[in-house]
Amino acid sequence: MAKITEEDVLVLAKLSRLHFKEGEVSEIAKEIESILGYVEQLHSVDLKGYKPTYQVTGLKNVMRPDEAYEYGVSPEDLLKNAPQQENGFIKVRRVLE
Repeated sequence: MAKITEEDVLVLAKLSRLHFKEGEVSEIAKEIESILGYVEQLHSVDLKGYKPTYQVTGLKNVMRPDEAYEYGVSPEDLLKNAPQQENGFIKVRRVLE
């Protein structure tokens, strides 16, 4: 079974942007170890003869055909309504920096 240290929990907490009190870190390490131990038990189950269950409701993935539609309006006509445009695209303020 994997041994989870308090340092491992602190790294995971930093990556997840979680903040724990000093006493909570050791308890969380024990809980994660317990969860990983349970997952290891699941790996030992013999599943020979069983089919994987991908879908339990019987629904099928229905996709529309990937076809281009002609709406009767050209991109140039649509861009006339844009406040700013550049190289055939609508120009907007940067969202991410």
